Amino acid sequence: MSLTKEKKKKIITEFRKEKRDTGSVELQVALLTERINELAEHFKTHGKDHHSRYGLIKMVGRRKRLLNYLQEKNPEGYKHLITRLDLRK
Repeated sequence: MSLTKEKKKKIITEFRKEKRDTGSVELQVALLTERINELAEHFKTHGKDHHSRYGLIKMVGRRKRLLNYLQEKNPEGYKHLITRLDLRK
């Protein structure tokens, strides 16, 4: 249920701001979105996995807080990011 090294590296190269960027808000949201999508697929076959569901809820809350921060600090970057990640807002 975690990201593989290859998938994480691909996301980092796609969403980073500069060459050494590994922790910008946009990048954190992209990584969380990928993990959330993987867990959503997991729940299609394992509906009673309540422990992982708790982790999913925590990840969704963290992503929401990061998106709120980004919307406050950089509204244009926020709009661009949610269109790239295909998030509803």
